[in-house]
Amino acid sequence: MKKMIGLTSAMLFSLPVFAQSITGTVITLAGNAEIKADNDQAVVTFFIEEQDKDKAVAASRVNQKMKAGTELIKKEDPQAELHTRGYYSYPIYSDATKTVAGQAPKQQLVGWRTGQYLEVKTQNLKQLPSTAAAAQSILALNGINFGLSDATIAKLESERIAAGYKDFSQKLTMITHTMGKKPDDVVIESLDFDNAGSNMRPMAMAAEPMMLRSARAAGPVEAPSFEPGYTSLSIHITGKLKLK
Repeated sequence: MKKMIGLTSAMLFSLPVFAQSITGTVITLAGNAEIKADNDQAVVTFFIEEQDKDKAVAASRVNQKMKAGTELIKKEDPQAELHTRGYYSYPIYSDATKTVAGQAPKQQLVGWRTGQYLEVKTQNLKQLPSTAAAAQSILALNGINFGLSDATIAKLESERIAAGYKDFSQKLTMITHTMGKKPDDVVIESLDFDNAGSNMRPMAMAAEPMMLRSARAAGPVEAPSFEPGYTSLSIHITGKLKLK
């Protein structure tokens, strides 16, 4: 009996010592969160490419068709933002080489390849299939990328930060409870909100010119089917805490 009493007294005596030992302890804590939102914006890239023995003829056909395609897109979607990208022109040589006595072999110039890209940014996703089909009667569809508009990202910013801080606070409550402390016994010395304020702007990537030949439509095109999907917005919060 005396041994049990002595052991109990020792345990009771040691508790305040443990509580006192963690006072002033510095804790690093991380909170994470992710929210999802339906994409409300598309960035579409169209292109046109022509080849001819005459450089001027190839360039003229590109210019005419790009102008017609641009006007058609504006008619289908007046609110869309259009940006010209990557105008290029380069010579084409035959595989066979021409040899002249006393001179180094030379490749023979057989023509010119000219092309141009057009980037279209729009939030009119309901109209997008019709717009793409109309444009493809003249231009070729090179790529499409769905994402969130700047306005939507701005609206979701407070929700994203709140979700991250909620996760941080819940972890803080669990840790302090485990250590026999209360959240009020903690002083937050610093908080680092990683990714806060960052915008996710998808970019439509264009293929290399040599990969684009014969991609242009020959006539009317059926409207394509698009699934915009969603975008995930994440945040990581790191805090430096000190126990009172």
